Amino acid sequence: MAMIDTVPSLIAAALDALVFVVLAWCVWRAMGRSIPIAVIPIVIGLVLAATGVVPASWGLPSVIGDNIGWAGVLVLAFAAGLETRQSAHLPGHADASAQTNARKLRFLASAAVALLLPFCAGTIAAHFHFTQLPGWAAPRGGEWLGSIAIGLCVAVSALPVLIGIVRELGPLHRPLSQLALSIAVIDDAVLWIGLAALLLAADGGSLFDGVSAAQWLALLLIVALALSASAVTRLGLSPPRWAAWAVLPVFLAVGSWSTSQLGLHELLGAYFAGAMVPQAWAKQVPVERIGQFALLALAPQFFGHSGLKIDGEVLGWASMQAAVLLLVLAVGAKLAAVLICPPAPRLQRREALAVGALLQCKGLMEIVAATILRDKGLLSEHAFAALVTLAVLSTLLTGPAFRWLVRERAAESPTREMA
Repeated sequence: MAMIDTVPSLIAAALDALVFVVLAWCVWRAMGRSIPIAVIPIVIGLVLAATGVVPASWGLPSVIGDNIGWAGVLVLAFAAGLETRQSAHLPGHADASAQTNARKLRFLASAAVALLLPFCAGTIAAHFHFTQLPGWAAPRGGEWLGSIAIGLCVAVSALPVLIGIVRELGPLHRPLSQLALSIAVIDDAVLWIGLAALLLAADGGSLFDGVSAAQWLALLLIVALALSASAVTRLGLSPPRWAAWAVLPVFLAVGSWSTSQLGLHELLGAYFAGAMVPQAWAKQVPVERIGQFALLALAPQFFGHSGLKIDGEVLGWASMQAAVLLLVLAVGAKLAAVLICPPAPRLQRREALAVGALLQCKGLMEIVAATILRDKGLLSEHAFAALVTLAVLSTLLTGPAFRWLVRERAAESPTREMA
C-alpha cells in the first residue's frame, strides 16, 4: 500500500518540478532573460489558478514539491540575511573613510523616508479604502493590523531580486545601483523586524505569556547564536572554509526552528540567522551562488505554488484594478521619497528617480511577506492575490523604468555594458 501511494506522489513531484522549474527556466531563456526569472513561476501559477486547467488528478501542488520549495525559500531568506554581511553592499564601503557624518546621516534619513512614506501611504489607503472592499477584511487582527500588513507589503524593497537585477545593469550604472542596494539592505532588515512585531501584536504582544520549555530553549538558542557570533567577530577569528560550510546550516536550522517555536515564522529566523553570521565567516562561502541555486532550483516551486494556491475566483478585474492602484501608490511613494530626501548630494533629479525605480521592486520578498501574513490571518485571500500581482508588476517594471530614467547617461557612454 505504501508503494502504491508513493508512486503517484513521485509522479506529482516530477510534474511539479517540470512545470515550475524546467518550464519556467525555458520560458526565461526563450525571452532572452529580459525579465527576472523569479516572476515566471509566479505568473505560471497565477495563470493556472485563474484558468483552472490543472486537473485535480495531477496532484499539483505536490507535497514533495511544497517541501522542496519551502526549503528553497528558507535558504533564500538565509542568503538575504547573509547578503547584509557582505561589505560590498554596505553604504559607502568603497569610500567609507571619505564619508562625513553628515553624508551618513543623510543616507540613513533617505532610507528611513523611502520606507516610512510608502508604509504610511499604504497603511492609510488600506484602512480607508482597500479593507472596505468586499473580501478584503483580514480574518483576524482587526482593521488596523490588516491595514498595517498591507502597508508593510507596499513598503517592501526586494533585496535578493534587486541584487540580481543590479548585476544585469552593467558597470556604467554601478554608483546608482549600489546606492539603491545599500538602502534596500536597511529596508529589508526593517521589513523583517516589522513582520516580527506585527505577528507579536496579532498574537497578543508578548513572547513571555505562558512560555513553554521549548520556547525558553528557542530563546536561549537565539541568544547563544548572537553571543557566539559577537565573540567570533570581536576576536577576529576566520575559520577554514569547511568549518564555515558546517556552521551555516546550524545557524539556519536554529534560527528558523527558534522563531517557529516562538509563534513567529520560520522565515524570520532564517533571515535573522543569516544576518547574525560573522562577516569573516560569510566571506568564506559563495553567498551569491547559494542564493542563485535556491532561486533557480528550489524556490520556484514555492512561488509557483503561491500563485497556484490563490483562489481563482478572486483573480478577476476587481483584483487587477486593486493591484494597479497599489502599484501606482507604491511606485509614487518610493519616487516621492527619494525626491524629498535624496540619498546622496549632487544627485540629479533623474538619477534620484532611477534609485527610486530600483527601490520600488517588490520581487520575492513581498510574496514571502504576504504569504506569512496570509498564513497568520492578517491578509485575506483577495488582498493576497492583489499583492502577489503587485509584486509581479513592480518587478517587471523595475529594469525598463531604470533604463528609461538613465538613458541620457547611457547615451553619453557608448562603451557601456548592455544589460
